[in-house]
Amino acid sequence: MAERALRGTRLGATSYENDRNTDLAPRQEVTYDCPRGHRFSVTFATEAEIPLNWECRFCGDNALMVDGEQPQQKKTKPTRTHWDMLLERRSMEDLEEVLAERLQLLRARRKEEQEHLEALTRQRQSA
Repeated sequence: MAERALRGTRLGATSYENDRNTDLAPRQEVTYDCPRGHRFSVTFATEAEIPLNWECRFCGDNALMVDGEQPQQKKTKPTRTHWDMLLERRSMEDLEEVLAERLQLLRARRKEEQEHLEALTRQRQSA
């Protein structure tokens, strides 16, 4: 008889187990509130460690457990910008000196380009 019951079915399509004579683990429902106003419940085993945050089923935001404490923010270092790292390596006097050198280089290059353009326009006019 069992052979006839399995004939013509796909593997994994239907479970032939039933819940009779089985004891389920003790459970508890925990309610979470989303910052956008959604409220939902999640079922956990009684011996499970309950997380303070859970992803909202409706919007995906971080929902907090009802009657739960706010999780403490981890202490993080402030982000170091390029300017902060530069100030660690050089003093302001050094930076002003480097800036003056670079400005002088750029002005010389601009002057050369200007002279080159003027020479080209003189050549075109004489031709």
